[in-house]
Amino acid sequence: MTTAQSPGDLVDLDVQPTPLALLLLGREADPRSERGVECPGDLPSPSDPDLVERARAAKEKLGDKVFVLGHHYQRDEVIQFADVTGDSFKLARDAAARPDAEYIVFCGVHFMAESADILTTDDQKVVLPDLAAGCSMADMATAEQVAECWDVLTEAGIAEQVVPVSYMNSSADIKAFTGKHGGTICTSSNAKRALEWAYAQGDPATTKVLFLPDQHLGRNTAVRDMGFSLDDCVVYNPHKPNGGLTVEQLRDAKMILWRGHCSVHGRFSLESVEDVRARIPGVNVLVHPECKHEVVAAADHVGSTEHIIKTLEAAPAGSKWAIGTELNLVRRLANRFAAEDKEIVFLDKTVCFCSTMNRIDLPHLVWTLESLAEGNLVNQIQVDRETEQFAKLALERMLALP
Repeated sequence: MTTAQSPGDLVDLDVQPTPLALLLLGREADPRSERGVECPGDLPSPSDPDLVERARAAKEKLGDKVFVLGHHYQRDEVIQFADVTGDSFKLARDAAARPDAEYIVFCGVHFMAESADILTTDDQKVVLPDLAAGCSMADMATAEQVAECWDVLTEAGIAEQVVPVSYMNSSADIKAFTGKHGGTICTSSNAKRALEWAYAQGDPATTKVLFLPDQHLGRNTAVRDMGFSLDDCVVYNPHKPNGGLTVEQLRDAKMILWRGHCSVHGRFSLESVEDVRARIPGVNVLVHPECKHEVVAAADHVGSTEHIIKTLEAAPAGSKWAIGTELNLVRRLANRFAAEDKEIVFLDKTVCFCSTMNRIDLPHLVWTLESLAEGNLVNQIQVDRETEQFAKLALERMLALP
């Protein structure tokens, strides 16, 4: 177990806060993209000096009954209490590997807790410390919108040629749609394998993929990793009639990309890359594939969160890196590798926390653990049986990928 670091212990990443500071690091809600559910009950103040000890005592009281998962983008004060850390799918699988744990406390966001509920047993209870910890990307594709899109594809006469591939960062409803229509789920690590599988489901010359909900991961994988052209891709906008596309555009496309994006990774720009190269000669630019295509094309290295961590672990001492992903992780990595003389900076000059991920703070975690320790089940995440059935089918197809 690590201990929380004080602000003075942190490596200076030369980051300046924006006026909004991305919703004050999660202390306010955006009703347009978040679920807007307040955590019930009395929350201790974030400045309460007893918070760490209270969390430790409650977790110790629960013992093996609780298993705490911490996503890489979580703040340090929460990560210190995680039994395992990782990306969303790794954590869901870790939860499934602990069938004896009665409570799975997922320090992440809503879609991640849904995935954990789908993959764990009926006897296990998945808990999200703050129900307002949603994901703006996942919320950009609703079940109703995707059903309407499928109607558009059917009217265009191409639905039978389309295989849906949905990113792990999607709701259980979207995963279920994907499973029901013969598709698979992907992560940022295996997106290429998932697309290759999808195109092998029919005639490669006519098969199309509907990629949900992150257009950038879909485009970057198709163009950068599979040799497609940008012209092979079209963007379906659910807020426009027929997705803003003609029948001819849909019929000619190889990749139908949903108009969704990550609010964190979408902030990085080509100017960010050019600026950091001018400021730090010899810097290596390493970005997540959820970034825009022009950012990915200008970077030296591209990969998932796990890939970013492993790349920095293997980097030689004295190397310089600018990282395009969530700031909590970048800051943690900068501190971790400072002793090895690896210079790690944030790609952008402004704060880029995941505001909804930051809703899972120490007060919410303390409230959750203390409630469970007292026998009160709070904030349980449950996926209904039918949705779980088809979502699990899509996830199992991903697990079977070569």
